[in-house]
Amino acid sequence: MTRNPILPGFNPDPSIVRVGDDYYIATSTFEWFPGVQIHHSRDLANWELIARPLNRRSQLDMRGDPDSCGVWAPCLSHDGARFHLIYTDVKRYGRTTVGGASGASLRDFHNYLVTCETVNGEWSDPIHLNSSGFDPSLFHDEDGRKYLLNMLWDHRPGRNRFAGIVLQEYCPERRRLIGERTNIFPGTPLGLTEAPHLYKRGGWYHLLTAEGGTGWNHAVTMARSRSLTGPYELHPDIHILSSRTRPDAPLQRAGHADLVETPAGEPWLVYLCGRPLPNRGRCVLGRETAIQPMRWGADGWLRTIGEPGMPMRDVPGPKGRQPADMRADFDDPILPIDFQWLRTPEPEAIFSLTARPGHLRLHGRETIGSLFTQALVARRQQDFCYSASCALDFAPRHFQQAAGLVAYYNAAKFHYLHVSHDAEAGRHLRVMSALPDAPQADAFTAPIPIPEGPIELRAEVDYERLRFAWRLPGGAWQWLAEQFDASILSDEASAPGLPNFTGAFIGMACQDLSGAGLHADFDWFAYREREFSPRGSGA
Repeated sequence: MTRNPILPGFNPDPSIVRVGDDYYIATSTFEWFPGVQIHHSRDLANWELIARPLNRRSQLDMRGDPDSCGVWAPCLSHDGARFHLIYTDVKRYGRTTVGGASGASLRDFHNYLVTCETVNGEWSDPIHLNSSGFDPSLFHDEDGRKYLLNMLWDHRPGRNRFAGIVLQEYCPERRRLIGERTNIFPGTPLGLTEAPHLYKRGGWYHLLTAEGGTGWNHAVTMARSRSLTGPYELHPDIHILSSRTRPDAPLQRAGHADLVETPAGEPWLVYLCGRPLPNRGRCVLGRETAIQPMRWGADGWLRTIGEPGMPMRDVPGPKGRQPADMRADFDDPILPIDFQWLRTPEPEAIFSLTARPGHLRLHGRETIGSLFTQALVARRQQDFCYSASCALDFAPRHFQQAAGLVAYYNAAKFHYLHVSHDAEAGRHLRVMSALPDAPQADAFTAPIPIPEGPIELRAEVDYERLRFAWRLPGGAWQWLAEQFDASILSDEASAPGLPNFTGAFIGMACQDLSGAGLHADFDWFAYREREFSPRGSGA
């Protein structure tokens, strides 16, 4: 059996396409650079990350994008000759869709198209398509014409912010949208209609959308029409997949789906899901990607196999992903694909793999949580229990210089074990925590004096528990007395109305708030998923 999710950890908003015997899934990356993750499989169970196509400034510059903005909901398709990738770059979120939130309802989101003959090749510079809403997708009709769909954002007072799904023709020759846009689907009373994908089958246009928001009420809605522009009639069940009425479901938040058929014509659905912590209810692994087989009924409608509308934890197929066990020694001048950084398309400003061979050098830049240029390189947390460690060589001279190991969600949510220096404690180690759900937003542990020279840092996470340790090379691990709340590294730990759409990362960071740019060198970084440890130490 294949166990869901097939793409664990922060891998939301899946778009799937098959080309011959190869399957590809594109997922959102938000403020993390390079943009868009593309995984490849030949069996729908085992997936390998092979590309992040938005990797240069001309394609994507997210400096200044707020947390959980940036690249939303890519759509990956193929027209028989080239891959087409549609994506949104969100520049402003707006905060009035949640009760108790503050801020204006205006949003800025720009939709772009890039193309390439191969998934892992050099993708084209982007074509700006529109800015009227998010979750764009490209439909290739049987007659060769192409159409862009996206949800429509309506900021006017008293209006439904999610104003329906609009469709407009795209002309490849003129490299722009042509004709008038048409609102083809207003959505259902569940609301928050988004994530459109369109398919042609048996003379029907089938429209998939997501509704209910990307939290606990999320659902996959389906409608169809004989005409491209509608009207679209709702599926007899309206929502074909959802966990919103099933608190017993191991996969919650199910929605934002896309459909693919095998060479034999068997339909499979990929969709977004979340796995809550058993005793906290928070999804520290972010929004993940799951898959399950579907069937076309005698009435021509798509339905789940097994329990109607229910996400499946285990599906028929080969055994899928094994627990990750990786170590990066930074001996190659290219950063391992597991890692990403934040926002900037100019990585040379924040790190180097050649300045000190065999090390990742981070240049101390802006504060941790900066929206512009911060030196933070990290990988996704993909299981509830893991061990992470690194070796750091760093010689700070004053309190504005820091570097270390960080468990990070965004600027308002992190635990940062870092080395710094001040006149009272000298060179020392301490944890800074940014707490989104506490009266005091910043919390610090007492400084621990440490000698000069290299140091190794360690983090152990067991569900909602996080512990840190340190040692001198070859010495015994010294555990910090405090236990930290890892559950804050989740979408659900937040003030009302803020965007929280990513997931927990673990990685390395360096800051120099004096502007001197003092660097920190990391000799290696290791990450290992493991079984639960009752003591919370991974021992």
